[in-house]
Amino acid sequence: MGTIDFAPLFRSTVGFDRLFDLLDGAARFEAADDYPPYNIEKTGEDAYRITMAVAGFEPDELSITTQPNLLVVAGQKAKQDNVQYLHHGLATRAFEHRFDLADYVRVKDANLENGLLSVDLVRELPEAMKPRKIQIGQAQQPKAIEAKAADSQPEETKKAA
Repeated sequence: MGTIDFAPLFRSTVGFDRLFDLLDGAARFEAADDYPPYNIEKTGEDAYRITMAVAGFEPDELSITTQPNLLVVAGQKAKQDNVQYLHHGLATRAFEHRFDLADYVRVKDANLENGLLSVDLVRELPEAMKPRKIQIGQAQQPKAIEAKAADSQPEETKKAA
């Protein structure tokens, strides 16, 4: 699969470097990111949930780490020394999965139940970033123009004042 050249877009956009990096990374998607299987769902206007199938992992064998615009979920199964498998079909290998997060998305909660790890995310825009309506007012005339307007009034109007 070829890569996409974003150079023409760089000439007409400002501040979208991170978006282009994300698109470029998506083009190089690796099959290794498929383990463990996961779902991403939208649960509300600004709420999301990532659910990962981590059967066989205990809560202390999983870690969830957040960094700016990044969520890292990792698992490392504890070594079991005196277990002899006749068939070892459960995939409990170590993993690390990275999720790129949009600005102002934070982890709200995480739960492990029935082999499913659920990570709830919420987007909280700062008050300064929320849309607001701007009132349109009338600009005041400069004082010099008002003075000239007063001088140009008819004599009758000036005497009445």
